[in-house]
Amino acid sequence: MIQNFDLTDKVIVVTGGYGHLGRAIVEHLIYHHAKVYVLGRNKEKFDKIFQSHQKYLSAIQFQYCDIKESDDLKIAFKEISKLENRIDVLINNAYFMKGQSADYMSDDDWSCGIDGTLNSVYRAIREIIPYMKEAKNGKIINMSSMYGMVAPHFEVYDDCPHFLNPPHYGAAKAGVIQLTKYYASYLGKNFNINVNCVSPGPFPSEIVQENYNFVNQLASNTCLNRIGLPEDLGGVFTFLASNASNYITGQNIIVDGGWTSK
Repeated sequence: MIQNFDLTDKVIVVTGGYGHLGRAIVEHLIYHHAKVYVLGRNKEKFDKIFQSHQKYLSAIQFQYCDIKESDDLKIAFKEISKLENRIDVLINNAYFMKGQSADYMSDDDWSCGIDGTLNSVYRAIREIIPYMKEAKNGKIINMSSMYGMVAPHFEVYDDCPHFLNPPHYGAAKAGVIQLTKYYASYLGKNFNINVNCVSPGPFPSEIVQENYNFVNQLASNTCLNRIGLPEDLGGVFTFLASNASNYITGQNIIVDGGWTSK
């Protein structure tokens, strides 16, 4: 039997689904006929981002959730499960952090970054497990980063130090990769749950892209000599959410234009 990328009848939950990369992920999923619930705190922002998708509106729903709060995650998953009688896929894309200094970061800033980038992923996995265990089926896809595997090329940021990824970001994203492997091993054999990870490379936001010199520096460090565009990322999540990836688990798929292969 040929497995394809069709997501018809799949119920997919995406955290951070209206951000720079989250929007592209959601657009790819609904294009392939998934029903997507976007977890977030700002309904107004959600409506503004997806207002152009009139014909897909029934396929995209907003669900309030603050990923800092375990109770919010519990309530969100419970409500979606009640409505749909299933949750097939969880995509952990959202994160939050504060602080940047490699020399003088406060304990509070460090803790915030670790909580918002790593602990929040753990909380979401923990709260979705009962639903997927009961179904004996499911897919969890976590968002990491190339900086969870390699250190920044600091010279790229010499003229733009305010764009530099802070140390707790990379440490937390490395943790996300390991968390992925752990839960793939734990949930695979008895419950048929796939857990994978995607690590993007240079995907600067639209605001950052206004700095052409910085963008050129990023591009020159890839094999393709260009930065990543959000639409370059959506297909990987569609693949991992689909039946075409049923025999893939515990993997970290790197989407970085070849940055980490050089």
